[in-house]
Amino acid sequence: MSAVFDVISPRIRPRPKPRLLNGVIPFVVLLAGLAIAPLMLTPYSTVMLMPALAFGIALLGMNLLFGYTGLLSFGNAMFLAVGAYVAAAATQAGVLHFELILIAAASLGGLFALAIGALCVRFTHIFFGMLTLAFGMLLHSFLFKFYNLTGGDQGMRVLRPMLLGQDWDMTATQFLSGPFYYYCLIVYVLLGLLTWRIVSSPLGLQLRAIRDNESKARYLGVRVYRLRLFAFVVSGVFGAIAGAMLGVSTGLADPELAYWPQSGNLIFMMILGGAGTFVGPGVGALIFVLLHEVLVSSTAYWRFMLGATLVFLVLVLPEGLIGTISNHLQRRVRGDAQ
Repeated sequence: MSAVFDVISPRIRPRPKPRLLNGVIPFVVLLAGLAIAPLMLTPYSTVMLMPALAFGIALLGMNLLFGYTGLLSFGNAMFLAVGAYVAAAATQAGVLHFELILIAAASLGGLFALAIGALCVRFTHIFFGMLTLAFGMLLHSFLFKFYNLTGGDQGMRVLRPMLLGQDWDMTATQFLSGPFYYYCLIVYVLLGLLTWRIVSSPLGLQLRAIRDNESKARYLGVRVYRLRLFAFVVSGVFGAIAGAMLGVSTGLADPELAYWPQSGNLIFMMILGGAGTFVGPGVGALIFVLLHEVLVSSTAYWRFMLGATLVFLVLVLPEGLIGTISNHLQRRVRGDAQ
């Protein structure tokens, strides 16, 4: 099976990217666009953008794991479920401070990632992917079957939390499109800056060395296992934080968050924007959410359209949108220089 994976994966495997569109400035532009969006959209449309913020945070961790370290997880949606169920359990237990909920979600997500990552990161290629998929399906089965504990297929209700100690007296739409939207955007900014600090540090250089040539990285003294585990834990922490936000925005912690199609959606977003570029996955999340809303409201064959889009990306734009645009600009700059 690893031979099959080696044949297929080079088309979407992250490669070293040119500097154009791969810095922090395009990420700032993306955040600025998300910040002004509520001023131009209706409250309902702004609420529809909430998943883009949550998925963007989850993809910061997934991009660190795949785009910078070279490990493609087929089960990262399980961390979304962990965060959402932490939010549900906390709010139903009377813990309504969202800061405490985020800390609890990040802690449990990190511990969960550490426990399963200790095994998973010992493997690479299809073996790593299938192990993460298996753990994701195990979690989905647990959430689905233990009805008395998790609510089964009905899920668990997530109550409205308090933000910065304030209980906002407004409708659900006003809350989600106003204070909660900008709260999540600020968290996105902070986690984005943290991720940029990681990838632009010597630690990030070691992660890219592992991705490009594991054997040479080991020869140079890079602790491959520990750094892979670190990247996996970071993806778990970010995924759980994103899951808590999704739970609040929908008012429900659903076992389907851990189901494998959700992990496929995350991979789709990462490929769409461009794995290995810093801003690419965030752009991919935004485009995917908008595309999904348009297709679902326009045609009954929206799954077919999304599948066709993915095939087009893998065959025609394997570097993703941002990666392709960056490569094109780089070639133009070189042509002008000559």
